[in-house]
Amino acid sequence: MDLPKAIFCWSGGKDSAYCLHKVLSEKLFDVKYLLTTVNDEFKRVSMHGTREELLDRQTHSIGIPSLKVRVKEGTNNEYEQQMEAVLLKAKSEGIEHVIFGDIFLEDLRAYREANLAKVNMKAVFPLWKKDTNELIDDFIRLKFRTVICCVNDGYLGEEWVGREIDVAFKKELPKNVDACGENGEYHTFCFAGPIFKKEIKIKTAEKIYRPLEIKLSEDCNATTEVVTKGFWFVDLHLA
Repeated sequence: MDLPKAIFCWSGGKDSAYCLHKVLSEKLFDVKYLLTTVNDEFKRVSMHGTREELLDRQTHSIGIPSLKVRVKEGTNNEYEQQMEAVLLKAKSEGIEHVIFGDIFLEDLRAYREANLAKVNMKAVFPLWKKDTNELIDDFIRLKFRTVICCVNDGYLGEEWVGREIDVAFKKELPKNVDACGENGEYHTFCFAGPIFKKEIKIKTAEKIYRPLEIKLSEDCNATTEVVTKGFWFVDLHLA
């Protein structure tokens, strides 16, 4: 039986990688595209800050074509307009489902479902309500490799960016930080694992601090705590 066609909402991080592995290994959907929001001015993945060339290397190694939602202003109106145009194009190809790696943010799920309802498409959440401690343990067990590319300084400091996720990482996480960073505590770039045909060789460069802006894109969820002053990023390059 033919599998239903879907787009996968791809951030390039560990939750995306783990969720895509689940979808593909369990044959849940026929994933036609990996959909990513890119800042067109800086050529970087929104919020995560990783370079577009790294995103392209990921999708090439996975073997699924990329769909990019390009934004410049970073407003919700711009994001929603650009996203709708991309989704309608995909829908014209018979795609009716969009898959997300979200785990428990109710407001974000409602936002995604409302936007998809406008174009009569359905949201799918394969990891919904899963235990994040179990998810990160399984992620490590499956031999995925990922690096911390961004942290919210309300939770974690500069020393955390550039680290790989491993058993030691999980043990050292502060108690107020979700194991998967589901509250926006940290973001990652995945460069190896069972969904990749070939490991992506990367190197870390300078660390950059960005103060928190009042205007937030959809990719930065509304649960950011008031103690947050900004975000630490590490610039990643192809090795």
